[in-house]
Amino acid sequence: MKAIVNGKIITRDQVIENKVLIFDDKITAICDDVDGMYDAEVIDAKNSYVSPGFIDIHIHGAFDCDAMDGEQEAIETIRKGLCRYGVTGFLPTTISLDKESIKKALDNIRREAHAKVSGAKILGAHLEGPFINALRKGAHAEEHIMKADYELIKDYLDIIKIITIAPEIEGNMDFIRVMHQHSPIRFSIGHSNATYEEAMDAIEAGIESATHIFNAMSALNHREPGVAAAVLNSNIYCELIADKIHVHPAMFKLLLNTKTCDKLILITDAMRAACMKHGVYSLGGQQVTVEQGAARLSDGTLAGSVLRLNEAVKNLWENTDLSLHQVIRTVTINPAKLLGLDNELGSIEAGKKADIIIFDENIDIQATFIEGKRILS
Repeated sequence: MKAIVNGKIITRDQVIENKVLIFDDKITAICDDVDGMYDAEVIDAKNSYVSPGFIDIHIHGAFDCDAMDGEQEAIETIRKGLCRYGVTGFLPTTISLDKESIKKALDNIRREAHAKVSGAKILGAHLEGPFINALRKGAHAEEHIMKADYELIKDYLDIIKIITIAPEIEGNMDFIRVMHQHSPIRFSIGHSNATYEEAMDAIEAGIESATHIFNAMSALNHREPGVAAAVLNSNIYCELIADKIHVHPAMFKLLLNTKTCDKLILITDAMRAACMKHGVYSLGGQQVTVEQGAARLSDGTLAGSVLRLNEAVKNLWENTDLSLHQVIRTVTINPAKLLGLDNELGSIEAGKKADIIIFDENIDIQATFIEGKRILS
């Protein structure tokens, strides 16, 4: 049994002070003191914040490793390193490559998801590409883009949790409708050139979120509203890359004027250069240059990010009027709800898994616990 004292505990609705958080592999209680708990390991938070662990549902890689490497060592390196930045659960994310490379990556993600926890937990996979629109390909290689193909994913329905898709491509809307009825996989509209009407039809058909809002989608226009407007006018979740490069901070507030913080999910969309020195790297078989905090292809196209999730939290907190507990929702309970895991993850409540982090006023991580086990201290 462990007891965190002298911490400011972040719950769904507030920040609680002068309380004690009791946990083992699961959270036991928030109580007044540790009297009578003689066998408890007491952890002094030293007036820092005590939060649910962060969940990143869209991350390609970091530490010079990528989910598409298809190697155990790559995923192990990523999952161990992410704990330094408060991430306790994530979805390794694929990119458009040949079918065999995608299958190899998904096989590896599945194996690692069942491996003994030695870092952030793999909660499934995010299939970003190849079922997208070449007109909004971003950093995806056009030669690997295709319409939705059940044969590609049929053996991976257990591990794929999110599929990014362009519904306007022939056959993709029917694919969404059928899969939505028979599979728990969540569909996210992204890398899409859909009209406003096509996007709204797709949302009605089963789209539940939007991939990196404003990026790689038909833009907000007063005569042709596009995907962005459909997302803002609906109740679906939307991802946001809050690095202040992909989206200007002024848009954070505009987004929150239409989407509540309950429907916003911060992501990193990080690629292998995250947490590394600036230089030349690769993503989806293409050369990427990282300088001035941005990752770009040779033509200037943004190619993922080098963002860390705790930095995204800080950026949203500093550039909006949200309170800290509202910002924390965007990396905890919101992604947990989208994935259908909110009964066990995403908030500090009795009975939930003890995925807990401690951080200071700068959102620098002081300690990370995964299912009660101290991973970082």
